[in-house]
Amino acid sequence: MSQARDHGGNHWPMRLFKNRVSGPGPSARRRVVAQLAAGLPVLPILPVLIVSVVVCVDLADGAGMIWLPLLAAGPALAATTNGPRGVLWVGLLTVVLCATLGTRDGVPGRELTAVLSALVAVALASGLASALRGRRERVLAAVRSVAETAQHALLKPVPATVGPFQVAVRYSAAAAEARIGGDLYALVPTPYGVRLIVGDVRGKGLPAVGTAALVLGVFREAAYDEPDLLAVVDRIERSLARNLGHDDFVTAVVAGFPQAGHLEVVNCGHTPPLLVHASGRVAAVEPTHPAPPLGLRALTGDAPGLHVLPFTDGDQLLLYTDGVTEARDRGRAFYPLTEGLERHVSHEPAHTLDALHDELLAHVGGRLHDDAALLLIRKPTLYESRVPDAAVPSATVPSRRPRPAAAASPRPRTWLRAADST
Repeated sequence: MSQARDHGGNHWPMRLFKNRVSGPGPSARRRVVAQLAAGLPVLPILPVLIVSVVVCVDLADGAGMIWLPLLAAGPALAATTNGPRGVLWVGLLTVVLCATLGTRDGVPGRELTAVLSALVAVALASGLASALRGRRERVLAAVRSVAETAQHALLKPVPATVGPFQVAVRYSAAAAEARIGGDLYALVPTPYGVRLIVGDVRGKGLPAVGTAALVLGVFREAAYDEPDLLAVVDRIERSLARNLGHDDFVTAVVAGFPQAGHLEVVNCGHTPPLLVHASGRVAAVEPTHPAPPLGLRALTGDAPGLHVLPFTDGDQLLLYTDGVTEARDRGRAFYPLTEGLERHVSHEPAHTLDALHDELLAHVGGRLHDDAALLLIRKPTLYESRVPDAAVPSATVPSRRPRPAAAASPRPRTWLRAADST
């Protein structure tokens, strides 16, 4: 550098420029190669394989004009899986190969020009089709995102435990791309105990989703305000009477647990829930006063009745929609839900519903033809409720100062004291 500076010519800036370009040598070349590689799309395997097969056949046969038009299959197939750049690269590859093979095979210039023009046209059309496909996929992804947001807003995820109960939910929409449908469910803890609803809206599509949103909104609001479960149902009925058409209705079961050991059920034209006793016996909870579906009370004047029954430790209640019991196999036989529940019932509601859902899909051959919802709630036994506190290993408990004798034992939960009193 000192020599370049002493000569006073253009060597000094040239030396700087040279060092700046060459850099450390191999690392600079690797960066350039990486940048070039980043701009090149990965050629799709299947279209390139088809092009290779056509080239091999042409080389073996030598009759170029017969096989060269088949090279158009490359960019056409690439449009189904790749973006526009990948399609155009495959098109460029086919044009180059076509020109090379046509020249080699002695194809007349006029015919070769016609084939090359066709390949260029197919490549450009395939690139446009690929761009349109990508745009539709982006729109579909946005729609799916909105549907998932709507699902979380309407059918909110249910935690594994709500108050003193274990809970599990399984929901399957009949439409392959749907996230929500006409079936509805909700479970909320309220000042009057845990309350839940499972229903089925008449019809399908967006109108059914709108009705389901209306029912769930009224239920969640009324469940907190009304001390009487029948009053909750009345508020839903009044809201639907104002907003639904003459032929629209909703079948539903509304249940509540006002106090330990008691279950309240109001059935409005819905399939009867299944009560699983601690012994494993399954019984349908038939309504004592059959009532029409929600939205049709004005036609009959029949009001639903409140069915009160015991619900003790170890008992379970399964609520479901008719998409489960009306699911048919290839022999047109309905799915036997009661027998399936007897086979798969366990102390874990999630495991029970997983087994039922898998068996239901196997029964129908893998795809449901109607929306299906399952909600299972279980009252754990007093021993199961205390096991988590007693099962904590002493090694995992951090050392602390001894507490006074009055606080030595953990305070029992309020719902456990209520269960003991019963």
